[in-house]
Amino acid sequence: MDYHKFIEIVDDWPKEGISFKDITPLMADGEAFRSAVDDIVNFAKEKQIDVVVGPEARGFIIGCPVSYSMGVGFVPVRKKGKLPREVIEVDYGLEYGKNVLTIHKDAIKPGQRVLITDDLLATGGTIEATIKLVEELGGVVVGCAFLIELGYLDGISKLEGYEVLSLMKYE
Repeated sequence: MDYHKFIEIVDDWPKEGISFKDITPLMADGEAFRSAVDDIVNFAKEKQIDVVVGPEARGFIIGCPVSYSMGVGFVPVRKKGKLPREVIEVDYGLEYGKNVLTIHKDAIKPGQRVLITDDLLATGGTIEATIKLVEELGGVVVGCAFLIELGYLDGISKLEGYEVLSLMKYE
């Protein structure tokens, strides 16, 4: 399916100079959203995953239906202060500053095969931080799956050595 036709480009949002890729039209179309989730599930089946991990918040939107479809668990990665139990954390760089991501300390068991999902691969900072969290807990990242990859931001370079599926790419 050509998913590009379900993406609305919003220029100068959230600030001037940004060409925002809005996935909500894709999510609003049941057939397109199901097809995208199914494509990610097919990628994940080959990896024999044990659990799906997604950073907030759009990683939840993609990861939850994938985990449900596969009958495996979903683990959220959240910003600091959002998870109620003991966590580990990692600092990561943003385009204009820093942020902290956390995961429950008992969320991933050593040796578990993990698929990381998100809506968008941009600079790769969020996914790189998510990988660090998973691997610190002993998880094995066997793949990363995205609806969209912004090739011009070269986030893929931070994922060398990992299998990546991007359903759409913008150069």
